[in-house]
Amino acid sequence: MVARPSLTAIRKEVVIQTARSGGPGGQHVNKVETKVILKWNVIDSKVLKQEQREQLQASLGKRLTNAGDLLIAVDSQRSQLKNKTIAFKKLDRLVKKAFEKQKERKATKPSKSAIKKRLKAKKLHGEKKALRKPPKLE
Repeated sequence: MVARPSLTAIRKEVVIQTARSGGPGGQHVNKVETKVILKWNVIDSKVLKQEQREQLQASLGKRLTNAGDLLIAVDSQRSQLKNKTIAFKKLDRLVKKAFEKQKERKATKPSKSAIKKRLKAKKLHGEKKALRKPPKLE
């Protein structure tokens, strides 16, 4: 398992952009940039070691752009500060989840009663289909 990098060090590398939030809201929405977009380049990060970088790329694969940027956009609140806080919490959660060790799946067998039940259902289904055939004329 790879050790998780420091979240405070990651936060220093993040570029914060703001934009106007969409949706209804009248004058306030049209004047204020409350939407927060966090941009963190995983590939060029100085904080990450090579194996940490590979682990993040594997777990965040679809969330990364072609340039290796992780983009997190939040516009759920009317306050830029609240949106920024939510965005950083989201980033922290994604990084923590990427470095969590997943439980290994234990192989299990179906119970004998479940197997019997399945075979009985198959037999009944087959009999039902057999009844649909036209009778043989001899």
